[in-house]
Amino acid sequence: MIGYRIKQLRENKGFSLTELAKQANVSKSYLSQLERGLQSNPSMQFLKKVAIPLEVSIDYLLDDESVNYELDKEWKALIQSAIENGLKKEAFREYLNYVKFQAWLDERNKT
Repeated sequence: MIGYRIKQLRENKGFSLTELAKQANVSKSYLSQLERGLQSNPSMQFLKKVAIPLEVSIDYLLDDESVNYELDKEWKALIQSAIENGLKKEAFREYLNYVKFQAWLDERNKT
């Protein structure tokens, strides 16, 4: 969850992985691994460094309640339509994995 939160904040600020890693003076590879869920227990020192350019507190990064999954009407209608048209949970999970893989490839090709 921390990695997801950091990624969302980074993207909202318009930072690339490289930009945030430089501003926070942290390892780009570790930051990437954290965002992708390959690492999940960052040190307090790491969180302090990342929180500064993201302009949030360490408490915010650690707070499970700070991630909001409220869906707007368009998302709800899209999901309902997919279900009505036979989309199964497993197929949706596979698609999400594909999207994550494509994002990983895109990020890898940027460097």
